[in-house]
Amino acid sequence: MATSLHSPHHEASRLDALRKLNLLDTPPSESFDRITRMAAQMFKLPVAAVSLTDSNRQWFKSRVGVEHSSIPRIQAPCGQVTDESAMLVIHDLLEDEHYRHSPLAGTGVRFYAGAPLVTHDGYCLGAMCVLGTEPRTISEDERASLRDMAAMVMAQIELQHALGRVDAFSGMPNRTQFIEDFKDKTADLPLGQQRLAALINLASPEQLNNALRAMGPGYLDEIVGEAVRMLRATIGLRSTVYHIATTEFAFVAPAGTEMAPFRAELEDWLQRRAAALTSRFVTTARIGVTPFEVGVTGHTDVLRNLHSAVQHGFEQDCGGVSLFSQEQDAVYRRRFWLINEFGATLDRAIPGLPGPLRLVFQPKVDLASGACIGAEALLRWSHPEAGEVSPGEFIPVIEQTSMVHATTNWVLETAMVQLAQWRADGVELELAVNVSAVNLLEPDFCARVVDGLRRHGLPAASLSLELTESALMQNPKMAEATLRDLHAAGVHLAIDDFGTGYSSLAYLQSLPVQVVKIDQSFVRGIEADERKRSLVSSMIKLAHDLGHRVVAEGVETQAVVRVLEEAACDEAQGYLFARPLEPGVFAQWFAQRERDVAVV
Repeated sequence: MATSLHSPHHEASRLDALRKLNLLDTPPSESFDRITRMAAQMFKLPVAAVSLTDSNRQWFKSRVGVEHSSIPRIQAPCGQVTDESAMLVIHDLLEDEHYRHSPLAGTGVRFYAGAPLVTHDGYCLGAMCVLGTEPRTISEDERASLRDMAAMVMAQIELQHALGRVDAFSGMPNRTQFIEDFKDKTADLPLGQQRLAALINLASPEQLNNALRAMGPGYLDEIVGEAVRMLRATIGLRSTVYHIATTEFAFVAPAGTEMAPFRAELEDWLQRRAAALTSRFVTTARIGVTPFEVGVTGHTDVLRNLHSAVQHGFEQDCGGVSLFSQEQDAVYRRRFWLINEFGATLDRAIPGLPGPLRLVFQPKVDLASGACIGAEALLRWSHPEAGEVSPGEFIPVIEQTSMVHATTNWVLETAMVQLAQWRADGVELELAVNVSAVNLLEPDFCARVVDGLRRHGLPAASLSLELTESALMQNPKMAEATLRDLHAAGVHLAIDDFGTGYSSLAYLQSLPVQVVKIDQSFVRGIEADERKRSLVSSMIKLAHDLGHRVVAEGVETQAVVRVLEEAACDEAQGYLFARPLEPGVFAQWFAQRERDVAVV
């Protein structure tokens, strides 16, 4: 009968060493399964396992040929291997006095061989074992091979622990392990096999930030802990689930899984999770799914596609499970390209000098006199390989990044350089520059504008800053304070795209703006649309009542001009007068306009 060679104190220390490795009750891992399969094949036996000895059970980190994940430690040969920290070979359990009546022998096992799994500190964690249903002998070479495989298992255990292959909080394999296992899996499976992968994200970044501010970090531990327990009891029974980021879990579906039932299963998982949570109204989980081809799609692309699918689910609010879309992925990749390329271009751009970034200028015409009294500076970007990039594409993207600050600085400085040059050449007009919402939140924004005007010798009234209603409403109090400082400095202010935002009339009434620009969506086709004419007339009257001048955008025909004149609109801007012009062309157009007006 096996006898323990260790004291109770040593056993307590051994168990502590085992549990610190975060191996018990963790999902299967391909890195261990590969060794187990190799052992079964080498010994030509139906059963092999990496068996870890807990206080009262043998738990299988990896197993081949056995369904259950653990057996009682009592009368388990792996327990003796652990107690004695030595290899154990039993040629026939039914002929062994101690094991002939053991639970293992009762299942039909006759042969057992196990090599100890020993840490560098000398603690035996369990055994690398092989088992058969027939009596068997074992050669010295086979003993050596079993010891080698036990050493491979220990190297993997300590490698995972040393390199952080297991998430400390959840005990699940992490992103590093996912990558390693993905490489192993795709190396072992048939090339081109179609598989499905999924990524569960428990909360969007915005939801998570709001929840942490309201409830503290304990809330994060709570929702992650709940998800871990549910994943182990459901998805984790058939697939290895990896904790790849704070609130993200990834896994590969079993071979043969079809998209439709897989999606339905995931939807059901989300519904059951939501029903069990008290915090389901604070954070909303989303799942992204992507197909991939074994040996063709790399782990980087799989993870990127999964994140793309999940992000699309959060942004579009298109349900619990979002499938990866090549078209949507192309949009995200294009967006990423735009950010990187524009950032590199902006870093090299020098205000006032020729380059990929430049300003063009669209005239503003006084409807009463026909004279050009101003212009709007518009940013253009010419990429060396992609050519002209539409401002309607890149500007909304840039406005969502930190580059918006540097972009506005470049545009303002370049506009002032050009305005100073024109004034030196006798071209005097008001130049408008578009400003983003975040610029109004910069504490020194007004001071920088005033300093630029001073450096270039420009009167403050020669510059007009245009802001959208939505920009003004993002942080009304701070925006209003900045606007009042600019107004006090003499800078003109305009509300752009009037009528498309959500601002209240009471708020607009309090702003120190001089100009309201009616969005082109209200102006185009106004000559044939009675409702548009009535609406624009009311907008013009309202703006005049508030003391503002009115500019109509998108004017393309003389018929539209006549309608605007009847409604007492002050200024117009659009293709009827000129498209956005390069600086030299604008100066020529301006001179010709002055001559034409003088003749009239």
